[in-house]
Amino acid sequence: MLKRITLLLIAFPVALLLVTLAIANRHVVRLVLDPFRPEAPVIAIDLPFFYYLFGALLIGVVAGGAAVWLNQSHWRHTARHRTQEARRWHAEADRLSRERDAEVGRSKQLAIAGH
Repeated sequence: MLKRITLLLIAFPVALLLVTLAIANRHVVRLVLDPFRPEAPVIAIDLPFFYYLFGALLIGVVAGGAAVWLNQSHWRHTARHRTQEARRWHAEADRLSRERDAEVGRSKQLAIAGH
C-alpha cells in the first residue's frame, strides 16, 4: 500500500509536468542533420518540439538502463555460479542422507536378524 501511495505521489506530478511540457512546446522545430549545408539540408526532420524532448528522455532511460545492466554483469555471473554450486551441494547432501538412511536401515535389519 505504501508503495502504491509513493508511486502516485511521484508519478502523478511527473506525468503532469510532462503533459505541461508537451502542451507548452507544440511548435514545429526543424532538426537539421547536415552540418555542411544547413541552409538546404539533405536530411532534416520537422517535428513538434516535445517529440525531441520525449525522444531525448527515452534515449536517456534506455542508455542508462543498458549501462546499469552491463555494469552489473559481474554480479549476475557470480549469482549464477553460486546458485549452481548451491544446487550441487544440495544434491550431494541429499545423496549422502539417502546413503546414511539406507545404511541405518541395513544395520537395523542385521540387528533384528541377529536376535
